[in-house]
Amino acid sequence: MFKLLFLLFPIFLSYSTFSQSYTSYFTGSSADVVTAPFGGVCIMGGATEHDEAMKWFLEQANGGDILVLRTSGSNGYNNYLYSQLGIGVNSVETIVFNNATAGNDAYVLQQIQNAEAIWFAGGDQWNYVSYWRNTPVDSLINLALVNKKIVIGGTSAGMAIQGGYYFSAENGTVTSTTALNNPYDFDVTVDSTKFLVNDYLGDVITDTHYDNPDRKGRHITFLARIFMDYGVQAKGIACQEYTAVCIDTNGLAKVYGEYPAYDETVYFLQTNCEILDITPEECSLNNPLDWNKGGEAVKVYVVKGTMTGANTFDLSDWQTGSGGVWENWYVDNGVLVEQSGSEINCSSVLIDETAIASAFKLYPNPLRDKLFIRSNAEMISIEIIDIKGAILFKIQDVHTMEMDVSLSRLDAGIYFVKIRLLNKVLLEKFVKI
Repeated sequence: MFKLLFLLFPIFLSYSTFSQSYTSYFTGSSADVVTAPFGGVCIMGGATEHDEAMKWFLEQANGGDILVLRTSGSNGYNNYLYSQLGIGVNSVETIVFNNATAGNDAYVLQQIQNAEAIWFAGGDQWNYVSYWRNTPVDSLINLALVNKKIVIGGTSAGMAIQGGYYFSAENGTVTSTTALNNPYDFDVTVDSTKFLVNDYLGDVITDTHYDNPDRKGRHITFLARIFMDYGVQAKGIACQEYTAVCIDTNGLAKVYGEYPAYDETVYFLQTNCEILDITPEECSLNNPLDWNKGGEAVKVYVVKGTMTGANTFDLSDWQTGSGGVWENWYVDNGVLVEQSGSEINCSSVLIDETAIASAFKLYPNPLRDKLFIRSNAEMISIEIIDIKGAILFKIQDVHTMEMDVSLSRLDAGIYFVKIRLLNKVLLEKFVKI
């Protein structure tokens, strides 16, 4: 009879295992369960986890297996996620990478494939990047995001790595004073190398611990660097320490905190799409950043986090929000200035689709490697945009009627090319094969 019961019911365990390259702490059922997770992203500012946001994270796993990945610490998440929040899950496992070689361990890779939810703890984000980027770890996580629709998230360093652009901290942290006074300082390491691929965060760089006023200036510097280095009008999401942002698969971001008991705030930053030429007035080595643009270089939606996540911002358009206010941020000779502002209106830049056929041509379509663009008027800029609306790269100051753009590095899929002429914007779809 004992053997029969052993076969019929999963074993609920709590144990730890150790190998030279990693330490595993396991709580729950040892039998892998396969569920259909609901996807999404949950990011937090770096202090104590927000319980309601964590419940959202667990609910998105749909009763599956939760995997916590970290490069320091131990099993602090296991009981909290498994039994203290009241959301049923099959198991919670924490794997602490003692070094980078754990990223090739068969057990570790199998557990990544089994997970319905993956959470990144805090710590040193350069360890996360250097241990996992361009390894089977990030490859399997990205496959799970696309094919399995797992939910993913993290706090502090675990939030910092979630955007398509990220501050890698390869040379250590950086202060706003340093970044604003020298955007190309050795410590300003803004990276675009493919790492985690999250829906709606492809052109986003995050920052955390925003209670510290020293964070804002460096975040603006990151946006300026992304524009100067990659030609992308990037966006930013920043959390104060006790806040969280939970983004569903439609791009709706719920903002959690304990306002009004505490003044807990999240910031959604975006390079101002209303300005035709957003190039910083000064962004170069050993010179203070000057990014003014009439006091409107960056538009910011400022939102108070509540216990229920009632206040929201829509990342599908980066314009529609509830419960927040708009501000204008700019940098004047290395000094960040924050002012009240008006709602952004990207539609004020006219997209004249009816004029496309006569105004410009692009070919071949579908294409394999190179896109040829021909216009009947001088082009100011060219953007390549993915199907989610993220700007993959931008070519500024084109000032020509003909341009050949190499797209060999793009994955196969549907994209858009947007060109700005002197008095209009034109948009057309193309297919990469």
